[in-house]
Amino acid sequence: MQFDSLTDFFNMGGYAFYVWLSYGITFFSLATLTILSILQKRKILIRIAKNMQREDRLKANRSN
Repeated sequence: MQFDSLTDFFNMGGYAFYVWLSYGITFFSLATLTILSILQKRKILIRIAKNMQREDRLKANRSN
C-alpha cells in the first residue's frame, strides 16, 4: 500500500490542501451542473406544457 496509515492518506504527503481542494471543487462543480440541468429541464417542460395548453385553447376558440 502507498500509505502507512489513514492519517498519511489524508495528509497526502503534505499536499492535502491542494489535493482535497481540487476534489472539492470538482465535486461541487459537477453537483452544481447536475442541479442546474435538472432545474432547467423542469422549467423547459413546464413552458412546453403551457404552450400546448395555450395552443389547445386557441384551437378550441377557432372552432367555435
